[in-house]
Amino acid sequence: MSVSRPVSAGELLRHRAFLFFLLSRSLSRFSSQIAAVAIGWQVYDLTGSAFDLGMVGLVQFAPTALLVFVAGHAADRFERKRVVQLCQLVEAATALYLAAITWFGAVGEVHIFVATFVLGIAGAFESPTTAALLPLIAPQGSLQRATAVSSGAAQVATITGPALGGFAYAIAPHLAYAVMLLFWILGMVLTGFIQPRPQAVAKEGTDEDNIFAGVRFIRGNSAILGTISLDLFAVLFGGVTALLPIYARDILQTGPVGLGVLRAAPAVGALLMTMVLARHAISRHVGLRMFQAVIVFGIATIVFALSHWMWLSVLSLAALGAADTISVVIRFSLVQLATPDEMRGRVGAVNFLFINASNQLGQFESGLTAALFGAMPAAVLGGVCTVAVALLWMKLFPSLRRVESLE
Repeated sequence: MSVSRPVSAGELLRHRAFLFFLLSRSLSRFSSQIAAVAIGWQVYDLTGSAFDLGMVGLVQFAPTALLVFVAGHAADRFERKRVVQLCQLVEAATALYLAAITWFGAVGEVHIFVATFVLGIAGAFESPTTAALLPLIAPQGSLQRATAVSSGAAQVATITGPALGGFAYAIAPHLAYAVMLLFWILGMVLTGFIQPRPQAVAKEGTDEDNIFAGVRFIRGNSAILGTISLDLFAVLFGGVTALLPIYARDILQTGPVGLGVLRAAPAVGALLMTMVLARHAISRHVGLRMFQAVIVFGIATIVFALSHWMWLSVLSLAALGAADTISVVIRFSLVQLATPDEMRGRVGAVNFLFINASNQLGQFESGLTAALFGAMPAAVLGGVCTVAVALLWMKLFPSLRRVESLE
């Protein structure tokens, strides 16, 4: 297949390396979403504490903060698909551990936090490596479309993963972890079939080979710095994921199955948006569109926070997911296209640190504010802060707002 021109979404799916990448990434995402439902519900069931729900995010974020530079350097120094396979093997072993201790009735809060910490270590290496692998797989000139298709495939897993996780946990908690084990093993096998283009490696001893080169590169590029810091602060305040078990049980009065539906709702909106973006790439005013998407994300968060009706909660979460997808596709494409291949792992690791800080520290922030003020005031405050951050960043990074096109 020619890689000298942009290709359609259908042609991308006939590109073997890209297809194996999609399947492997989707299976890993599937397992991660099941884990989010199972671990979240199990911790809240064991402790009944909003603060402990927030601690799950903090424990999973800690390895990213500690290993960010090592993980990025590994993605640039070693064969990327092998790094991903090793991470998937560790994740599968952790799922086996959780299934076993749950089956034998030996599970406790400490056991779950230890397993979550190990999953955080694997994720700290897997996510930036996967991000750096995609530009070596996608046909040249089609990274934005490939990102949209990849995001859409992951969102299919994100939709079905929480739903299956909720059903499996309702049948037997250990069953949810057994499904995670199966999907991570299959993902590891499929990753082995990926044949990417040759990977660029910086010469040893040069500035480009330095473990901190990614930080210097981001600091010198205002558009990239503005992009990843926007995600950090907007989602840090606006994330309501950690509060979903509270909304499911105490506000909307539903159970594990309802929690699975709530967790799947953002992915439904995201999938619908990725279907649009896969056919119609954003070609104009991409910087402004990103800021607009973050503002919609914040407004949807506020609507969800105030809702007492399941249908409105699901719709607002779907709108939130659609807006986030626009922002994700633009951010990922902008960062990858502006970064040399030999530095993509380290830049991706810093980017992943910011993403994890927003998602997992955001869970901690949400759990803490919910423990202090209640779930609903915490979620409303988060949405308001997200809108405020987007408006402020438009002023602080005018060059980012004026970005016209990608590729």
